[in-house]
Parts: sequence; C-alpha cells; structure tokens
Amino acid sequence: MSVLYKDIENVAKYLNDLDIRKSTFLITGATGLIGSFLIKSILACNKKRGIENKVIAIVRNRAKAEQVFGEELANPYLKFVYRDIIELEEITDNIDYIIHAASITNSKELNDKPVEVIDTSLFGTKNVLSIAKNHNVKAMVFLSSVEVYGVIENDKPISEEDMGYINHLKPRSSYSESKRMAECLCSAYANEYNLNVIIARLTQTFGSGINGTDNRIFAQIARSVVDGQDIVLHTTGLSSKCYCYITDAVKAIFLLLSKGLKGEAYNIANPETYISIRDMAYMVSEQIANKSISVRFDIPKNISEYGYAPDTKVQMNCIKLISLGWSPEFDLKSMFERTIKYFEEQSF
Repeated sequence: MSVLYKDIENVAKYLNDLDIRKSTFLITGATGLIGSFLIKSILACNKKRGIENKVIAIVRNRAKAEQVFGEELANPYLKFVYRDIIELEEITDNIDYIIHAASITNSKELNDKPVEVIDTSLFGTKNVLSIAKNHNVKAMVFLSSVEVYGVIENDKPISEEDMGYINHLKPRSSYSESKRMAECLCSAYANEYNLNVIIARLTQTFGSGINGTDNRIFAQIARSVVDGQDIVLHTTGLSSKCYCYITDAVKAIFLLLSKGLKGEAYNIANPETYISIRDMAYMVSEQIANKSISVRFDIPKNISEYGYAPDTKVQMNCIKLISLGWSPEFDLKSMFERTIKYFEEQSF
C-alpha cells in the first residue's frame, strides 16, 4: 500500500469523524499539493463511507488536472471549472463550503512577476469572497502563509497577533504583503457581511503527493536523498521556521471549516519541528541518509534574483488551533521519510 494511499485514508477517516455530509465544496488551487489532497480525501471519504460530498474544483490547466487526478476525472462527485481565479465568475451550483488554496508560490516567480502575484492574491481572493457571500456559505477557509509575519529576529514563539517587518518595496514582498491584504479582505467580509471566513496561516507544508518538480527547499533535500546526491544550499540556511506534514495540515483545514471562529486567523504548523534550513539539511544527511551524502553551500553572487525569502526566525505558536482539538501526528524526521518514500514510489 503506497504512502499516498495511506495518507489520503488517514484524512478521509478524520473528515468522516467531523460528520460533514452531503455538502458541496468549492476548492481553488485544485492541482496544487494542498488543494489536490483536500479533493482526493473528500472523494476517498465518499467511496469508503458513502457520505456523498461533492467538489467543484477550480483549475487553470486542464492537462495538469488530468495528470494529478487521473481516473478521478470521471468521478460523478467531482466537477472541474477551468478558469483563472482572477477571471472567476459566479458559480451557479449550490455551494456549502469554500477552501481558497490558489496562490503563486514559486520563489523565482515571486521575484520576477510581482504584479501577477499581487493580482492573484487580491483580485482572486476578492472573487472567491464574493462567491462565498452570494452563496451564503456555511464556512470558507482562506489559506494564508507564515510569510505574513515578515522578518522576525528572535526565537520567541509567534502568536496570531504578532507581526514582523516587511520591506514592501522589494519585489519578493509581493507575496507576503498581498497575503496580508487578502487577510484584511477576509476580515472585512466577515465584519461587513457577516461571512463566516476563517484564515489559515500555513507554514511550509510537504509530504506525499508533492510534485516531483517542486523546487522548494524540502523537495530539493528529499530528492537529494533519493538521487544519492549531496544536498546543496544556495543560501546560508540561517532562516528558521516550523514545518507541517500534508495530512496534519489538511486535517487542520477541515477542522477550521467545522470549528474555526469567524474572522479569526489560526497558525498551522508542528511547533516541535522548529529548525533552521541549515540544521534541517544536516539532520536529513546524518539521520536519514546515514551520512551517505553531504551538505554543501553554493551561494550565488546575484542571490537576490532567485527570489529567496530574507533570513527570519518564525517559531509558530499553535495553541489557538490545538485548543480546537487538533494535534500534529508527524515529526520532521517522519515527514522526510514519508516524502522520500513517496518520491521513490513515483520514480521521480
């Protein structure tokens, strides 16, 4: 049994326990890691437990949808709408819940295409909020990011009320600043229109289902182990943050749909995984690859052109989410072991 299958079944059982039945979900960013995992978990829950939830999936690329969902394309409980969320129009189907997961996350694009990044965050989120309002949905979760916290220079745990510094004149800040503004839009809709929208501030999330071409640091490290090649860092690796396994993150999102408070933000991370990129690379090299590969540094002179986030320390306090009944299942070592196994199973 594949690690992906086990992970999807894990979440499907959790969704069944939440007792959300015969409802329709609108999910944006449907071909991304989190969006696709949400959808596959809903469909798996239908098959095993007969709860008959429907999904309307918003995607831009038909070919990618075919690649990600395969035979599920014919599932009668899954409907695709092929459109960019910037151009998203009204949806005629009944909608009970919305999870807005669409976002540009590629580091180089954040630096090279800041206008598109801002447009996607602001206009895309505005369109989705308008649909939520018009359909009077039971709940909507907006997937925000740990990057809204900006630059933090100490190791003090960060709660949802804390904020660091962001230089808004840097192109790379298009992501963090537009996520902040999108959160503000969510709060505005919650207050002015009484819309039950909840903000999920996700840390970097990875695990089974990740795209083989994903170029974020955790994917690079996992591929290095699979390929038997040294882990090469293109920064000093001093940035520190928490991480979250895909199943833990998706469970948190479903829980927020069920129990999150209107207009509130919730940190989603495993607080026990707080670590610098540098130390994480060495941990994988030594504890998972058994020192068969090394960690090397190759820092380019024009590093700013690569769109890497500035060095920061964001140790997320997740007490608010934990108080709703959530707890992470996987530690950092397990997260990498499962991701590496998935890569091996997929022959990436």
